[in-house]
Amino acid sequence: MTDADQVRNDVVEAALGKLDLDTKTRLLAGQDMWSLPALPEIGLQSLVMSDGPIGVRGVRWTADDPSIALPSPTALAAAWDPGLARRAGRLLAQEARRKGVHVLLAPTVNLHRSPLGGRHFECYSEDPHLTGAIGSGYVSGVQDGGVGTTVKHFVGNDAETERFTVDNVIAPRTLRELYLAPFEAIVKNARPWGIMTAYNQVNGTTMTEHQHLVGEVLRGEWGFDGYNVSDWMAARSTTGGILGGLDVAMPGPQTVYGSALAETVRAGRVPESAVDAAVRNVLRLAARVGALAGAPAVVTEPPAPVDGQALAREIAARGFVLVRNQEAALPLDAAPGRTVALIGAAARDARVLGGGSATVFPERVVSPLDGLTAALPEGALTYAVGADPSEELVPADKGFELRAVCRDASGAVLGEGSLPSGQVQWIGDDLPVGASYETMASIEVTGRFLPRESGEHAFGTRGLGAFTLAVGGRTLWEGVQEPGDEADPFEAFFGAPSERARIELTADEPVEVSLTFQVPDTTALPLKAIMFSLLHLGPRRDPDELIAQAVAAARAADTAVVVVATTERVESEGFDRRDLRLPGRQDDLVRAVAAANPNTVVVVNAGSPVELPWREDVAAVLLTWFPGQEGGAALADVLLGHTEPGGRLPTTWPAAFADAPVTEVVPADGRLEYGEGLLIGYRAYEAQNVTPAYPFGYGLGYTDWAYESLEVTGTTARVRLTNTGTRHGREVVQVYLAPVADRVERPASWLAAFAGVEADPGESVEAEIALPARAFEIWDEPSRGWQRIGGTYEVRAAHAHGDTRLTAILELQPPQMAGNHP
Repeated sequence: MTDADQVRNDVVEAALGKLDLDTKTRLLAGQDMWSLPALPEIGLQSLVMSDGPIGVRGVRWTADDPSIALPSPTALAAAWDPGLARRAGRLLAQEARRKGVHVLLAPTVNLHRSPLGGRHFECYSEDPHLTGAIGSGYVSGVQDGGVGTTVKHFVGNDAETERFTVDNVIAPRTLRELYLAPFEAIVKNARPWGIMTAYNQVNGTTMTEHQHLVGEVLRGEWGFDGYNVSDWMAARSTTGGILGGLDVAMPGPQTVYGSALAETVRAGRVPESAVDAAVRNVLRLAARVGALAGAPAVVTEPPAPVDGQALAREIAARGFVLVRNQEAALPLDAAPGRTVALIGAAARDARVLGGGSATVFPERVVSPLDGLTAALPEGALTYAVGADPSEELVPADKGFELRAVCRDASGAVLGEGSLPSGQVQWIGDDLPVGASYETMASIEVTGRFLPRESGEHAFGTRGLGAFTLAVGGRTLWEGVQEPGDEADPFEAFFGAPSERARIELTADEPVEVSLTFQVPDTTALPLKAIMFSLLHLGPRRDPDELIAQAVAAARAADTAVVVVATTERVESEGFDRRDLRLPGRQDDLVRAVAAANPNTVVVVNAGSPVELPWREDVAAVLLTWFPGQEGGAALADVLLGHTEPGGRLPTTWPAAFADAPVTEVVPADGRLEYGEGLLIGYRAYEAQNVTPAYPFGYGLGYTDWAYESLEVTGTTARVRLTNTGTRHGREVVQVYLAPVADRVERPASWLAAFAGVEADPGESVEAEIALPARAFEIWDEPSRGWQRIGGTYEVRAAHAHGDTRLTAILELQPPQMAGNHP
C-alpha cells in the first residue's frame, strides 16, 4: 500500500464514521438514473456514471452533447494490441472528464460463447486470454485518466434471451477457466475500481446476490477492493443483495436499497457492518476519482490530450481484418484513369456502432462513400445502392433535420432539444432543459425532410402510446400503439416498428414532418423513461432493378467495392440473433457483381460473424466490424494502401451457422445449460474437426513474414521472423500450447500468449513472449484450487490457430498444487 493509498483509506474511515444509518443506505441507492447522492457533510460529491464502451454518452442521451464514437469492441480486440486499448481508454477518460463523469460503465468482457449473442459486438473475443489482455489495457487507460471503470457483466451474461431471469448452468471448471478468467486477469493486471454484476443467475443464484462468486471469489481470492454495482434494475432483494456483496443498486430513486435497507438493518435481518462495508467501497471509489474532500485523487495530472478523431481512425484501420486477397487485389491500383464502383446501401449510410445502451451520438460520421469520395480523384468513383439490407422502417435519419419540443397540457413549450434521428430515448432525468415528467403532456418530433429520391415514402412509429403523424401539413395517421408480446422488457418498452402511412414525395423538395406523442403517466414505473421513434423508409424499388444497376456500374469500373451490412434489427441489445445470414438481397448482390467484375472487393460492415456464401467468388474480403465515426476515412486509407489492415480475428467465423459449436441460446424452462464445457470457439472447431470460413487469429496484411526460429527457455518463447515483403508491416505472433499425451481432459490446444512486432522490408525482429503460469493450469474443483499440469507440451508459434509456423517442445515439471494465484 502506498502512502497515498493509506491517506485515502484514512479519509474514507473518518468519513464513514460521521454517517448515520439512513445516510449510509441512501448513498447505496442511485439518486437518479446515473448518479449517487452528494453528502456535503463529509465533502462527498455526487458520483456520476455513464454508459460506454465505445464512447461516453454522459448523463444526457442527446446529440446536443456529442461523443466520440470509437469502433466496436470486436474491432478493438481485432487489433490484438493491449497498448492500443489503453490509448482508447485514455481518450474515453478525457471524454468522461469533459462531461463530468466519474465512472465509465465498461468494458464488457463476456465471451463470444455463440455467434448468436445479441451483444457479441460489444464483447471482445471467444478466448479468455485475449479478452483479459484487451480488457486490462482498456481499464488501465481509462483509470490512467482518473476515471473509474466498471467491468461487466459479472458473470455469464453471454446472450440476451431471457437475460433478466435465465439460470446459466456452468460447471465449476468451465466457469473458472473460461467465463471468470477475463475478470480475474483484469482484476490482477489493471485493478479496476468497479465491477457490474449481471441480471442472470449462475447455478441457481442471481448474480446480484451471489455471495460465493462476489464475496469469496472476486473479493476474497482475487483481492478486488472496488465497488460492485448492479446492472440497471437487476437488484431484486434488499437482504439478498447486501449479504451477497452488492454495494450499489441502480438506478434510483426507487431501488431495493435506501430506506428499505435501513429498515432491514433495524429489523435485525442484516448487520450494519454489511452496510458499512458497501459504503466503504463507494467512498474508496470517490476518493480515487477525486470526489471526496481530503483524499488525494489517484490521478492529479491527466495524460496528454488525445485527438479523438485521429485515434478513432487509427483503431478502425488497425482492427480491419483482411481475410481474402486474391492476386493482390488490395491495395487498389490508384493510377490515373482507374475507376471504382462503390455499391451498397451501407456504403452511403454506414452503420458505425451497435444498438442498445452502447449507443452514442458522434459529432460526425464518415461513411465509405464520404471516405472514398475524399480520397479518390474526381470522376474516379461511382455509386449504386445495389441492395438495401433493411426491409423495414428505421429511425428517421438521412435528410431529416429534427427537434423534440416538450409541451404542457396547455400547449406551452417547456423545453426542446435537437435529435440526430427520429429516435427519442430519454431515461431518468435525461430530458431537455425545462421539461419534467410531472409537467410534460406531449412531445413533438418536428422538423424538415429533404428526400433523396422521388417516389412513395413510408412513415411510421415505434413505441407505446398515442401518436399523431403529419407530413407536409397533413395528418396521415392518429392512433394508439398497445403493448405486444415481447419477452425482454427493453424490447417491450421500445415496441416493434409499425408502418403508418405512405406519401408521394419529390427528391430535393423539402417537406415539414411532425410526430406528436402523448406522454403517459410514469409515476407507477420503476424507471422513468420515454422512448419512441419517428420512422421512415424511402421508396421501395424493385430489388432486381437495383441489382441490375449495380451490375452495370461494376461492369463499367476497374474495381467494384461492395459494402454489405447487418442492421439494428439484427445486432443490438435485448435480443439474440436467429441466424447468421446477411439481411435482404445482399448475398444476391455480391454474386451478381462478382460475376460482372472479377475484381470485386467486399467490405463486411457487421459487428460479429455473418455467413459469406460467396467468399470464394470474390477477389478480396475485408471485415470492418462497426468501425466507429471515422470508419469511412479508415476504409479509404486501407483500400488505397496508405495503411495496412492490421486486424486478426478475435473470434472464429463459421462457414455456415450449423458449424458453430454453440447454436442454442434459448433457455429451456428458464435454464441454459453450458453443456459444451470448455469447447467453445476455436477449441471446439479443433475438437470436432470442423473447418471454419476463417479461423481464430487469422488475418492478412500487405506484406509477408517468414518465421525463422523458435526457442523456448523455461516458460519464455523467443520467435524470430523476417518481413520478406515490400512494405512495412505488423505481425501478431500467437503462441499456442498443445499437450502431448495429455493425462487430463483439456482442449487439444489453446492460446497461451501473443505479441505484435513491426518491421520494414527485409528487416528481422524477435518477439520475446512469456508464457503465463495459468496457461499450464486447470481448475481442480475437489481441492478448490488451480493445479499445474506437468508433462510434455508442444509450443506452437502461429500466424493463426491451425496455421502453425514453428514448434518446440517444453517439458514442465509439476508441483502438486499451484495455489489460488491468478
